[in-house]
Amino acid sequence: MRRIQHFIDGQHTAGSSGRVSDVYNPATGKVQAQVDLASASEVDEAVASATKAAIGWSDSSLTQRTQIMFRFRELLAARTDVLAKAISSEHGKVVSDAAGEVARGLENVEFACGIAHHLKGEINEQVSDGIEVYSLRQPLGVVAGITPFNFPAMVPAWMFATAIACGNAFICKPSERDPSASMLIAEWLIEAGLPPGVFSVLNGDKEAVDALIDHNDVAAISFVGSTPIASYVYERATTAGKRVQALGGAKNHMLVLPDADIDMAADAAVSAAYGSAGERCMAVSALVAVGAVADELVGAISDRIPAVKIGAGTEPDAEMGPLITAEHRDRVAGYVKRAQKAGAVAVVDGATAEVPSEGFFYGPTLLDRVTSDMECYQDEIFGPVLSVVRVETFREAIDLINSNPFGNGTAIFTRDGGAARQFQHEVQVGMVGINVPIPVPVAYHSFGGWKASLFGDTHMYGPEGVRFYTRAKAITARWPDPASSQIDLGFPQNQ
Repeated sequence: MRRIQHFIDGQHTAGSSGRVSDVYNPATGKVQAQVDLASASEVDEAVASATKAAIGWSDSSLTQRTQIMFRFRELLAARTDVLAKAISSEHGKVVSDAAGEVARGLENVEFACGIAHHLKGEINEQVSDGIEVYSLRQPLGVVAGITPFNFPAMVPAWMFATAIACGNAFICKPSERDPSASMLIAEWLIEAGLPPGVFSVLNGDKEAVDALIDHNDVAAISFVGSTPIASYVYERATTAGKRVQALGGAKNHMLVLPDADIDMAADAAVSAAYGSAGERCMAVSALVAVGAVADELVGAISDRIPAVKIGAGTEPDAEMGPLITAEHRDRVAGYVKRAQKAGAVAVVDGATAEVPSEGFFYGPTLLDRVTSDMECYQDEIFGPVLSVVRVETFREAIDLINSNPFGNGTAIFTRDGGAARQFQHEVQVGMVGINVPIPVPVAYHSFGGWKASLFGDTHMYGPEGVRFYTRAKAITARWPDPASSQIDLGFPQNQ
């Protein structure tokens, strides 16, 4: 049985806790590896290594950091297929989707290659007689990222690329369900020239998470996952005095107005709802149909679902793979059954789909006549389930979306520029797409939602990521003639 260890001080390090977790191939349902789960003492070891490395790394030149990031960028681009296959084997998503994930992560590495520009300070000359004031940004020290199973390469890249480029040492705690992507990244960073200890991988479960949060030498925590855990991480880490960005769950709405192109909207809905088997925090899970467009739109979506090719992620023609675990598949199936009992209409029921006999597969599901009080609408199902909510007016649609406790992503499909502009202005959601179903910002903007989708006041990656992983320092300087020095007990005033 293959054993996945930790990566500490630049090398693979066997676990000493005696605890392991099985790593499945979701396409076959079989265990393919075991991963070590860290104890608190192993967290101490990783943090100690990172703390030592952070001292020298924070003093490294911007040129050195940039050159390493450029070399890593080339390695990552050249080995996208290797990383994509590793992701597919442990997560289940199809290889082409995994390659797309790597490409989006690569964007963040490219952003980090320009760190010298992003760390530029500001200066004001002659703010008073012979005095200038300037500001600069410095790294925090050791920072940690707790990343989810659904994007085992992209989400870590949202964090570590900026954190390392800013001069911090980074400890990644990936999901124990698919840890191999982080291990490959760690190896390639060393190959690119990153000093040992600047990037570590600590595999584990809640024990490792709590130990990282509580550790006195960890200055900041980045997290992506469900809202209950994001809330827990935020509260515990801020209580421990740490800087925190914790991204939670979502219920992303796609609003379709009567003037929208039906074929384009249906294509977008199928792509955004069922890609990666719906295991995306930006997946469209609630389609809001205004007025008479509903019947035609539901028909167009249901006509497209049978053409979705379900299979193992490594199959060349597969478009949708399995869910991550058997337990999660059964959880999704439970939501669909209860939705029908509550009055929703299963236009397409994933339980009846033709799927491989092995593995954790569940077919695309389309629920119509869903209402806002139903469990299937209120909860983040995180599976291939699209719920259609019918409303009569544009105003009712906006009010529905704004009343939802989540505020991650949303989209509107329309040909009316005025309606789109009103929507983007009024909707209380952090990321908005106009005829774009999955509006994940490019790397030189920042990612994050509102309300129960974000805990903390800083979004992830991009300019806000630079601010999160650094702290500002302001310097007031004067170089006077010593002969002009005198005592003045008054509060300093600008002259």
